[in-house]
Amino acid sequence: MIREHRSRKKLKKYYEKFMEKDIIDPNVHPWVASSWQMSRELGVRADVLDLSHCLSKKELSDRQAIHGEAIACLAHLSEELQEFFQKYDISLLLVDRDAVVLKCYSSPFYQRIPGEIEGVRVGIEEIGTSSISLVMEHRAPFWIFGPEMWVEECHEGNACSAPVMVNGDMRYIVTFVFVSQVDIPQDAAIAMLLTLRNALEEHLANIFRSRAEKAILNAAPFAVYHILADGKVAYANRLGKKRLEDIGTTAGSATNLWNVILNYPHTPLHLGFGGQPSYNEEVTWITKNKTYEDITTVVPLEENGNGEVNSIVVVSMPIEDLRTLVAHASGYMAKYSLSSMVGEAPGFRSVRDKAARVAKSENHVLIQGEPGTGKQRLAHGIHQESSRAGGPLISLRCGDATPELLAQEIFGSALRREASHPGRLELASGGSLFLDEIEKMPGNLADELAEALSTRKTHRMGEKVERDIDVRILASCDGDLKQLVERGVFSRNLYQIVSRNVLRMPTLRSRRADIPGLAKHILSELAQQHQMPAKVLQPEAVEKLMSYDWPENVKQLQGVLERAFFNTPGRVLRASDLDILGDVRQHVLWKRDRTAFMQVWKAAGGNVSRLANLLDVSRVTLYRYLKKFGIEKKS
Repeated sequence: MIREHRSRKKLKKYYEKFMEKDIIDPNVHPWVASSWQMSRELGVRADVLDLSHCLSKKELSDRQAIHGEAIACLAHLSEELQEFFQKYDISLLLVDRDAVVLKCYSSPFYQRIPGEIEGVRVGIEEIGTSSISLVMEHRAPFWIFGPEMWVEECHEGNACSAPVMVNGDMRYIVTFVFVSQVDIPQDAAIAMLLTLRNALEEHLANIFRSRAEKAILNAAPFAVYHILADGKVAYANRLGKKRLEDIGTTAGSATNLWNVILNYPHTPLHLGFGGQPSYNEEVTWITKNKTYEDITTVVPLEENGNGEVNSIVVVSMPIEDLRTLVAHASGYMAKYSLSSMVGEAPGFRSVRDKAARVAKSENHVLIQGEPGTGKQRLAHGIHQESSRAGGPLISLRCGDATPELLAQEIFGSALRREASHPGRLELASGGSLFLDEIEKMPGNLADELAEALSTRKTHRMGEKVERDIDVRILASCDGDLKQLVERGVFSRNLYQIVSRNVLRMPTLRSRRADIPGLAKHILSELAQQHQMPAKVLQPEAVEKLMSYDWPENVKQLQGVLERAFFNTPGRVLRASDLDILGDVRQHVLWKRDRTAFMQVWKAAGGNVSRLANLLDVSRVTLYRYLKKFGIEKKS
């Protein structure tokens, strides 16, 4: 960078030698030599500076607005140097990465006023070899002597440029142009230029870092505040500002926060200004407008290390938001969409279309149908299509726990003060709660749930504190829930709430034409989920699937295809690869046991041809066993 002083006469001879004979003298700096050759190839004018390649006034104004922070910073840094620049005839330029002069901070620039050079392109294509073009190419500071420049008009002066790098990227170039040979020491001029460059880099890096920090804080799912000793909020992120607006104040407001928080002496804020930090404490904030329950951390900030706390940083998250965040982090989100519900049979298409309409309302939904028909997938699709899609989807199978444990799962429990746990109702607030096998919920518990849904309030088992809930119930039932109500087996109150919309999933055997498309979709999903090559069914395999009545519906079809997918080499599934009866055929003595035979007989829909294919026996053999067990075949 700091090159030894060179004889201008010799440099002039090297330049003329190249211009007249196209010969590069060995003493020419290699960067300069390469740039001269490029300038000649580009046909750049060499007698005078060509300043005709410039932006319009509007284009320049727009570009200066974009780079306003850098322009203003360099103006501030160079303000005290103006007298120095004038004394030594130095021009200071700020050039962007497109080689456009954004600003000229001092004059003259080869006898041009600043307005003449601003907006001009000064890359190698426009003015040939210069310190700017060399820095553009090599990303390193460079001092160039006058006779090394391409344009003869500039040979009486010198120039020095340095790249402005931010996070490894060249954003600008700062340039000193010495119009004439000056007495200022070369190393002193370079040191001054680098000082300006380094200060500009630091300023831009701080701006970049500040913007990133602000973006991070605004994206964070919690409120952040910087509170001064007088109760003034010096800073609040996006969620913090919203919270302040809700309670009637704003960040930077002169309002004393201690007068806004009515229970201030009993909060961690008070302790924080006493030098005591708090971490992840459950805090109740009482204001005139609303009472909040948060998980809060308070960090005291000391000044000068003298133990005196002048401000505190507060990080706070509403407990409701925390539950939603935990629900999302735990995977409590819809895994399926309505579009993943494959089938074009009229009955199925009608249910899917109704589900899309029902999803847009806020009413609870009851989904009925035989086991394995896809009730859970439909519930996921309804949640995903609803306005609650951004909230959690919590699932609970009502038949998997005792009444006592089921109550704790739904409402939560507070067996002692330090061990209070939210239930599924609280976790699902703002989203949906999928209650699978709702018909297995005990009557008294169902009535309690109906009360909570009606009042939109709940309390944990073992405590009396009421908490607001905002939950949509998506319930499923393997049978007819209305009949269970009429028989007095299920709560009428809960039924009336969840049956505002009723969807009935058709059996797979009632939409047999959908089986080929379903099978193809299931195989495609398996390939995507496990990042394996796709597999296809041979026509004979499809026919085999079509011949079965699928008593366990889509769930059974899924299981058969999964076994074939993982156990069959290659990418083609044949009929022999599909073990539809599975354990029933292999381990049950259907030839000797009437019950076992009836199981496979019903699975084949009472059709001799289908069962013969499934069991891989002749029709004559089957007729013999039908006679043996006293079974009449279908006509």
